[in-house]
Amino acid sequence: MTKRVHRSIQSPIRPTLSWQETWEGPDNGLIRCWEIGRERALKAPEMAQRCLNGELPVLGWKGGSDRTLKKVEKFGSLKYLAQWQGLRGEDLSVDTQSEVTLNCARTGMVVTFTPEQSKYYNALAEID
Repeated sequence: MTKRVHRSIQSPIRPTLSWQETWEGPDNGLIRCWEIGRERALKAPEMAQRCLNGELPVLGWKGGSDRTLKKVEKFGSLKYLAQWQGLRGEDLSVDTQSEVTLNCARTGMVVTFTPEQSKYYNALAEID
């Protein structure tokens, strides 16, 4: 996987790709997640506005939260970060080898988006 995945908001949404092209290509599905965010922003402008306001709402990937948890720090997926950028109408810009930490303006949760899946899957096991 490449280190930085970038795509301009001016880029058209790509035509339908096969599952393999979408999720096993060089970007590992980050571009598609971002495109889904862009599409969702058109269908749910209130969700897009929440993201623009700095909220990290629940989406299809680990990272968002609809409430403050006892442990206010958690890990999330880079796929969430890509979709969130799309919802905000931003260029896709994800470094696949670095972590990014954001604070949710609504819940106060501190989410670190990481390329290490074990960090957010292990957190699930600790909650159960």
